[in-house]
Amino acid sequence: MRILLWHVHGSWTTAFVQGRHEYLLPVLPDRGGDGRGRAQTWDWPPGAVELTPEELAETPIDLVLLQRPHELELCERWLGGRRPGRDVAAVYVEHNAPQGRIAEMRHPMADRPDLMLVHVTHFNELFWDAGTTPTRVVEHGVVDPGYRYTGELARCAVAINEPVRRGRVTGTDLLDRFGQAAPLDLFGIGAGELGGVEDPPQALLHEQMPRRRVYLHPIRWTSLGLTLIEAMHLGMPVVAVAATEAPDAVPPEAGELSTDVERLCAALRRLMHDPEEARERGLHARRAALARYSLGRFLDDWDDLVAELTGLPAEEVTA
Repeated sequence: MRILLWHVHGSWTTAFVQGRHEYLLPVLPDRGGDGRGRAQTWDWPPGAVELTPEELAETPIDLVLLQRPHELELCERWLGGRRPGRDVAAVYVEHNAPQGRIAEMRHPMADRPDLMLVHVTHFNELFWDAGTTPTRVVEHGVVDPGYRYTGELARCAVAINEPVRRGRVTGTDLLDRFGQAAPLDLFGIGAGELGGVEDPPQALLHEQMPRRRVYLHPIRWTSLGLTLIEAMHLGMPVVAVAATEAPDAVPPEAGELSTDVERLCAALRRLMHDPEEARERGLHARRAALARYSLGRFLDDWDDLVAELTGLPAEEVTA
């Protein structure tokens, strides 16, 4: 199968391109937002292939995977007039939780029965209003980085992209309070503005995070972060704000979840002083992540959906 998608969400795409298909990634000379091509900081297999818009116009495509509204127009222009959902099977993957007033959380792809809207969490499907567009949930899966936890540093790892711009959404304003309970090390795009590690390669993140005693997830209102799932795979205990999908994704045995910041701070202090409890909770976290967010389950779910969308037998999709 030939699947066209844009390199938008690096961690999610890293898992998606591990499948059995050929993944066509638009590339432009400047490698900007609409033509990044292959990842530069993730390890992708050879089945992820870069194509220019001119090459795409001449290439047979079985499925278009959309992730941003304007990709509808890009598809029609770059695919020689072929329209997603009409001339070629199409699915729209929504990575984010909706923003704004609850009554106004209408999805840009609402009332598009020619598309399938796929959410990455059940929370997102619950809150987005899709109208008559059919929806499905395919939960995250990640490439297992292996158990790497040492917890040798009595510090917390926190991963937030654009923490200053996103502010209260990502719980950036809570970091001072959490920092009084335990020292914090911040990683992510834009983390340098707050003295953190700026956009580390995935390999470095997987090396450095499990040296910290705890993974702190202060997010108030975003979709379920893939770094949280990766931290659980690494064997890290989790202290998290109990919001959006986190209470369903992180079992109580894996750490502490609450909307009470003082309770979370108390958990941080306890785990800083009890490395054995931290290690045991991290093992629970890894077991839970492997059971629910494995790469194999994720790819199988997508193969089933691709077969449904293209009308091909499952054995042909996975051949």
